[in-house]
Amino acid sequence: MTKIIPQPGILDIELYEGGASHVDGVSNVVKLSSNENPFGASEAAKEAFRKVAFDLHRYPSSDHRALREAIGEKHGLDPARVICGAGSDEIIAFLCQAYAGPGDEVIHTEHGFALYKIGALANGATPVEVSERERVTDVDAILAACSERTKLVFIANPNNPTGTMIGEGELTRLAAGLPEQALLVIDGAYAEYVEGYDGGARLVDARDNVFMTRTFSKLYGLGALRVGWGYGPDHVIGVLNRVRGPFNLSQAALVAAEAAIGDTAWTEKCRNDNTRLRAWLAEALAGHGVVSDTSMANFILARFSSQAEAEACDTFLRSEGLIVRRVAGYKLPNCLRITVGDEPSCRRVAHAVGQFMGDE
Repeated sequence: MTKIIPQPGILDIELYEGGASHVDGVSNVVKLSSNENPFGASEAAKEAFRKVAFDLHRYPSSDHRALREAIGEKHGLDPARVICGAGSDEIIAFLCQAYAGPGDEVIHTEHGFALYKIGALANGATPVEVSERERVTDVDAILAACSERTKLVFIANPNNPTGTMIGEGELTRLAAGLPEQALLVIDGAYAEYVEGYDGGARLVDARDNVFMTRTFSKLYGLGALRVGWGYGPDHVIGVLNRVRGPFNLSQAALVAAEAAIGDTAWTEKCRNDNTRLRAWLAEALAGHGVVSDTSMANFILARFSSQAEAEACDTFLRSEGLIVRRVAGYKLPNCLRITVGDEPSCRRVAHAVGQFMGDE
């Protein structure tokens, strides 16, 4: 037996599985499993990406200044307090690496994003799972779970895979109630889909114990390039920049993201279409007896009567070339998460669910 062993916690990690993208023996597949923008990236982002081909021999910026300034201008934030990473996943990893270790606890909710638990275990910390209230973040339950060992508290708002969210008042109450050594991390991966919501930015500016993460993978359609960012107090940004590699983002990713954030016409079109089609799809599924909570993101969490029914529906959808996401790993065995696609995709999946339920 080998004596070369990893750090404690790492072998306890269950490997993350992304959304499937193909079905054996089935052509004309529609992928609705990874919450991608069905309309893709803007033409401005694509053009910026193409132009980088002439400078592939050059190292990218190590401080991401141009992108940080573009983010700051777009959202009214101090660019010096913005950090960029290879997706918001990397920002989450930085936070766990910097603030959580053996003997520390990292709180996440029962249906929260899997990487919070992975980040804790990867650094030898103890993940603490807190119950939700009817698939909604429960602030009182989180506060009750806090202890002198709590270092990080992760919540996604809107949450993935539920699509639900809590209001600014509840976020403020949560931040105010945390123990003094704990940092609240608000994952705003889907914040752009909520009209008038700043993802927690005002709370970050008001307190020194709140950090916000965001991504270009969803509304901006840059999932392939892996671009995320975080916004926080000076003392946190200074720490994270010490563990961040100097060239963690490619030049292609940097310039495409900068172009994407400036193309407001495209993002407005994508947001409006998502809002319209999300409401239509939720109503269509409900008409077939498949209910869902009000989603504030770019997906719907469809609830079936049992795990067996959900899995049978998924199998039927795959046979029809429709790939959605089983979420039993998020303790939602009777649910399927369905990305809001373009209109033909939404109509196709609603029709197929109706066929499965015996309505069409």
